[in-house]
Order: sequence, then structure tokens, then C-alpha cells
Amino acid sequence: MRFAMLLGLLISFLGGVEVKIASYNVENLFDMNRDGNEYEEYIPNGDWGWTEDIYRIKVRNTAQVIRGINADIIGLQEIESETALKALKAELNRQGLYYRYYLFARNKNSAVNTALLSRYPIQSGLKHPITHNGRYRDILEAKIDINGKVLRVFVNHWKSKSGPESKRILSAKRLALRLGELSEDEPYVLLGDFNSHYEEYKTFLKSRKHNDTEGITGINHILRTIDDERNPITYSTLQSNHKYLYNLWYDLDSEQRWSHKYKGKAEGLDNMIISSALADGEGIEYVRGSFNRFIPDYLFYKGKPYRWQHSKTHPKRHLGEGYSDHLPIYALFRM
Repeated sequence: MRFAMLLGLLISFLGGVEVKIASYNVENLFDMNRDGNEYEEYIPNGDWGWTEDIYRIKVRNTAQVIRGINADIIGLQEIESETALKALKAELNRQGLYYRYYLFARNKNSAVNTALLSRYPIQSGLKHPITHNGRYRDILEAKIDINGKVLRVFVNHWKSKSGPESKRILSAKRLALRLGELSEDEPYVLLGDFNSHYEEYKTFLKSRKHNDTEGITGINHILRTIDDERNPITYSTLQSNHKYLYNLWYDLDSEQRWSHKYKGKAEGLDNMIISSALADGEGIEYVRGSFNRFIPDYLFYKGKPYRWQHSKTHPKRHLGEGYSDHLPIYALFRM
């Protein structure tokens, strides 16, 4: 009892409960059930050698990373099924990290989906389809109770850069539509693999493949992480203007603002974006300067994320090594 009282006083002295929120694209965590929409290399017991043993290694390696992050709430991308999510959850439990609550956004037309694990109670969960044909991954919304205060977390996985920006704008518009239904003092976090650089409006301008929208981007223009003069929203701007959102990449030095490398080019495709209610000095607040990447040495190989490994010679096979082609990101929030 005495220890509990001292702990309570210490928490009060430090400014309340701290909550770590993270996001991680795990790179294709498939199960061993044959559903018919698997990528070729993840067909159970197929030519690529996606076997029970290899699957278990992938689950263990993914759990190792998540255990290292030790987040209270974590949004996940590229989870095939609820079966795979439950296997990951069970492995985390074996490794000493227990998440009581979870959500999974199943889209039957998508090979991989979004999910969320939480130590805090999830009051409700919604999934927001982008189109009626189901060819886009749903956005997952979780309403989470953090010691009596509500925080909404939106887990995203937008269309890849194999397609133009107009595809990602569809996801941005669906998300913006939902955000417009919330009150302006509603605290929320947008996270996930947006397949969009935090300054996409600058980086894609010279790409004919991507710029089919006359310079308009989903992450910057539709979500309003830049102002009308195309200046990035700062933390101080967020505090004074409810209509904008703040991308937490700006809390890091510019050379650290990346989570993925493609052909040697570093990009911040994984993003965490907050509403003004998380910077107004009331309720749940973002701990300024706490945003970062999770970057232990084992997640790197030759300066790049140590992705899940396949053989380089034919026949192609899973090697049972590596983690993901994305780095996890995280931030702290305080009551």
C-alpha cells in the first residue's frame, strides 16, 4: 500500500501518466492458412518455402521488435489475418509483453491489413473503406480509454508508390471526411505507412509517375500538414490554429527523418500526425520532442533496414532471417 501511494505521488509530481504510442509496418506477416489471395511467396508450403517453421521465425522476429519498442499502443501494417495477429500476440506474451486489447481491420480483397494492439481498453473500433470495390486497405479507427480520457488512433496503410498520387489522395480524403465529423477539441493521432514522404509535396513534383494531381498531395494538402503558402505546420502553429495537423517528423533533425530506403533513397513513409487537441495544454498531451525511430543495431544491414530475407538466386526461397523494410516510429503522450 505504501509503495502504491508513493508511486501515485511520483506520477503526479512528474505530470501524470505517460503513454507510448508506436507504428510498425512489419513487412508481410502471413499465416499458414490458404485463403487464395496470398502473395505468391507466401502461399503456405509453396515453391518459396513458406513453411510452419519459417512462419514461426517471422512471428518471433516481429515480436522481438515490438517487445523492444515496448509501446502501450501500437498500430501495425501488413498483417494478413486475425490468425496471424493472434499468433503474434501469443508470441509477445511468451516474450513478456502482454496486450489485452486488439483490433483488426479485415478487408477480404486485400492480402495484408492493418491492426492495433493496446494495453488500454478499446471503447470501440471502426474500419473505414476507401472505395466500394475493396481494392484499398481500410483505415482502422480505435477509440481508446486512457485513464478516463478518450484518444482516437487511426491506423493507415495507403497505396504504394507503384501507383500515382491520386490513389493516395482517395485514402486521404476518406480520412479527412471522418476527421471532419469529430469536434475540434477531439484528440487524435494519425499513424501508419502512408507511402508518402512527410514533405511529399516537394519530393514528387518532378515525378510524372506520381504527380498526376497537379502538385496536390494527400498527406500535405488534404490532411493540411502545410498551410496555404505551402509552409510546413509547426508545433506553435498547431497550438494556435485548429484546422491544421502537425507531422511529428519535424521534431527530429532532417537527416533522421526517414523510416524506409528504396534504391538508396531515404524517405519518411511512416508518419505520426497529431491534432491540435494534443497541444492545447489540457487532457492528453503530446510530449514535445519525444518522437523518434526505434533503431537498435539488429534492425540494420549495410545502412538499410534489415528486411525479411529471400534468396537472391533461383529458385527464390525464404531464408528465415531479417525483420522488415520499415523502421518503427514512436512518441510519448502525457495525461
